Amino acid sequence: MIDFPNAKINLGLDVIAKRNDGYHEIESVLFPISLADALEIIPAKNGQSGFASSGLKIPSDGKSNLCQRAFDLLKEEFKLPEVYIHLHKVIPAGSGLGGGSSDAAFTLKMANKIFSLNLDSEKMMQLAAKIGSDCPFFIENKPMLASGRGEILKPAPLSLKGMSLLLVKPNVHVSTAEAYAGIKPRQPNMPISQIISLPIEHWKHKLKNDFEESVFASHPILAQIKKQLYTSGALYAAMSGSGSAIFGIFDKPPKTDLAKVFPEFFVWLEEIK
Repeated sequence: MIDFPNAKINLGLDVIAKRNDGYHEIESVLFPISLADALEIIPAKNGQSGFASSGLKIPSDGKSNLCQRAFDLLKEEFKLPEVYIHLHKVIPAGSGLGGGSSDAAFTLKMANKIFSLNLDSEKMMQLAAKIGSDCPFFIENKPMLASGRGEILKPAPLSLKGMSLLLVKPNVHVSTAEAYAGIKPRQPNMPISQIISLPIEHWKHKLKNDFEESVFASHPILAQIKKQLYTSGALYAAMSGSGSAIFGIFDKPPKTDLAKVFPEFFVWLEEIK
């Protein structure tokens, strides 16, 4: 079976409080986009099992890949046979686009189909939450308001259909630890759930990503990209997650070809369906 784990962007990200378990209370709207990896899972044959990857390099944390961890979680609970997993990586790592979380969530969904486990979305979201905070979002894979540490989800009444999304990922890797090190939790003036109900033209001065202040200070190129997106006609531009991808939302094609402005960077343009 082959499927295509897609990325997400964050529309606003408020870091509200530090939790006793070491995590932070956050609020954000997670929005799926079409940029995607390619994931294949097949039953092991002739002793060939395990995990392999191609495409963009996947940074190692010394542990097995998230796809393998997701499958091992199911294998332990349901006594599944061995499989061979191949991931072709397209979503840049360290970008705040949730690529690794999506790969893990799609592994759960694909294995559920391959082995006819008949797990419902609620059960798969519970399993996904054991792998990472963003993973449950990719089970339903539709606009969601995220709270808690990111795993508490409820549908966000939001449509950007027909608009264009332009994404720029420079050669900058921002670790989650680095991003949180510069954060001072605070209560927002207006909840994100209210801001997204406003016309998108009002988002620029109200919908904030709390990570931008400290991350932009350490990586000024990110602020330059955001400024260029607005210059090119974006109605709203921001950093996704803890960085380092910057996106702009346009009601018409951008005035500037950002691939030429930033030729050495990863640039992605799509029409939102």
